[in-house]
Amino acid sequence: MIRRTPPPSARARRTIALIAPLLATVALTTACTVGEDQPGSAPSTAPPTTASAPTSQADQPSPSASIRATVPTSAFVELPPELRKSARRATPVADALPTMCGNEFGTGGRQVTASASMTVTYKTPGEPDSNVPQGMIHQTIFTFDGDGASDYMRRLRGAVQACPSYKEAGNPVDVEGRAVPGVGDEALLVTRTWAETSLIGERTGGTASSQTAVARVDGAVTVLNDQGWEGTSGNPAILDRVVRDSVRTLDVWQR
Repeated sequence: MIRRTPPPSARARRTIALIAPLLATVALTTACTVGEDQPGSAPSTAPPTTASAPTSQADQPSPSASIRATVPTSAFVELPPELRKSARRATPVADALPTMCGNEFGTGGRQVTASASMTVTYKTPGEPDSNVPQGMIHQTIFTFDGDGASDYMRRLRGAVQACPSYKEAGNPVDVEGRAVPGVGDEALLVTRTWAETSLIGERTGGTASSQTAVARVDGAVTVLNDQGWEGTSGNPAILDRVVRDSVRTLDVWQR
């Protein structure tokens, strides 16, 4: 005996009619939130790095943001082979940004639309791969809505000027900031200097230093924090090269 399935009731038909548009809306929304590299940009060597939520509520992305909501891997600088100790890797934004007297480099505000960070490890040119690295550069990229990028640079210059020195692990660190002409739309170089110590914490009689370069390219800002290996000095010449390369990479991505 063949059983026939009864047709859906009028109530069931109404339920199906209500659910179908909702499923279509969910599918469309999911398809629109996948970040991709822009045409003409360098191909990514890893999946796109999506925006990382800032640590404070004041830095949450603006709900009216109209520009890119993700930062792909291709927007970050890649070291040339002679400097590259290891491949770049994703890093939490909070760990990549330096801190001095306060949160000087993390004050993007609500105009931040995306943020992401990556770390590259570099070596001294010509040294064998078996040697220890010379240092690491943590790069952070912020994108902003409206005039947020210019406002960030203005606040950062004021914060650096208001922090001529601070203490780290009980030791004084001197801070100096200066403008860097010819790099992006505007750029700032922050140098931190402290008494050098050995690996066991004894003073050597010399000084060590580290630099952080910040450059704005249109509505985006990149922060490059150079740290020497195991508390040693960073390499200003390498950082200068990397920040100029990063500005060109950021400019290509934004076109």
